[in-house]
Amino acid sequence: MEPEPTVFVVDDDADVLEAVAFLLQGVGLEVETYASAKDFLEAYDPLKPGCLVLDVRMPGMSGLELQERLESLESTLPIIFLSAHGDVPIAVHAIKAGAVDFLEKPFRDQEFIDKVQHAIEENARLRNELAERNRIAARIDALTPREREVMELVVQGKTNKAIGLELELSQRTVEIHRARVMEKMQADSLPELVQMVVRLRA
Repeated sequence: MEPEPTVFVVDDDADVLEAVAFLLQGVGLEVETYASAKDFLEAYDPLKPGCLVLDVRMPGMSGLELQERLESLESTLPIIFLSAHGDVPIAVHAIKAGAVDFLEKPFRDQEFIDKVQHAIEENARLRNELAERNRIAARIDALTPREREVMELVVQGKTNKAIGLELELSQRTVEIHRARVMEKMQADSLPELVQMVVRLRA
C-alpha cells in the first residue's frame, strides 16, 4: 500500500519552517522539515510520495541546485519554490526547469495550501503513470524476440498477411504469435495494445 504523502519543507529560516509545518499539519498533512538542502538529500527517499516546498536562497546548496540534483536522480517530487520579493528571474528559471509553482513570501495561507494539495495530486498522477509504464515494460520483457517483432508490426497497423510476408511466416503462425502477444500484454483489443506501446514510449 502506498504510504501517506509527505510535504518536505526545506528552508534555512527556522521561523518559516515552524510556520509552514504548523499550517500544513493543521489541514492534516504529514510534514518533514529540513534546515538545508544537504540535510534533505541525506534523508531523501525516492519511494516516499508527496511534494517539496523549497526556499530559493539558502547557504551552501541553493534551492535551484537542489532542484538540479533531484532531476539527476529522476525524482518525481513536484517542487514549490518560496522566495523573497524580487526573485522573478529566478522564478522563471525554476519553472522552466520543472518546478510546479513559485510563491513570494509572505504568501496567503489558503493559496499556499491549495498549491501544495495540487502538487501532491500531481505527484500521485506521476507515480501512477510511472508504475503503469513499469508494468507495461515488464510485460514486453516477457515476450519472445519473435513476439516483439510481430507486436511492432501489429501496432503499425499491418495485417496478418503483410506481417507474414515481411517476417517470412505463414499467416497461421502470425495469428498464433499475435494471440500470444495480446495475452501476455493483457490487452483486450488492438487499440489498447497500441495505447500501451505509445504510453511506454511517451
